[in-house]
Formats: sequence, C-alpha cells, structure tokens
Amino acid sequence: MTSRHRFLQTLLSSLALAIPLTSLAAPPPGRLLAAQCAQCHGTNGRSVSGIDSLVGESAQELYNEMREMKNKSGDAGNIMHPVAMAYTDQQLQLIAQYFAGLKK
Repeated sequence: MTSRHRFLQTLLSSLALAIPLTSLAAPPPGRLLAAQCAQCHGTNGRSVSGIDSLVGESAQELYNEMREMKNKSGDAGNIMHPVAMAYTDQQLQLIAQYFAGLKK
C-alpha cells in the first residue's frame, strides 16, 4: 500500500468518525425511567395481566396518581409507594409524558 493510499484511508476513517450518528438518537425523555414500569404494567404500558395499563392515560392523570402513590405511606401491600419514592417529581413528569405520548 502506498503512502498516498494510507493517507486517503486515514482521511476517510477520520471523516467517518466526524459524522454524527443520527441513527443512534437519544430515546424519548422518560423512556429509560419508565422501563421499570414494564415489569408490572407491560411493555410500553400495555398490561397483559390484571394490573392497569398506562398507555392512553393523560400525562396529568398519570403524574397525579404517581405523586399520590409516592406520598402515600403505610400500605405494605402496595409496591408502588417505594417505587415512586425512588423518582423525583420531574422524573415522574417525564414518565407520565412518555406513557401519555404512546399510541393506544
């Protein structure tokens, strides 16, 4: 391989690294935070069990319900209190907006 070919190969490799990876765009806000919800509420908020689905609810309603569960204590049989406690109010809003934005 000539030095000119090596130069061109190096140049092209460098240019390829400089191109933004648009196909690897960040996930929608709240999606990663909402991943834990799938354990009970189903993938993308679509429950296949007796637990409520989250998709199709308004962001405000979902947020209000999560805030209520976060602030409720003494219900040992409800897993949602400790789960909701792990999130900030801003994170709860992002989760609610994510589920509200999914198509039913």
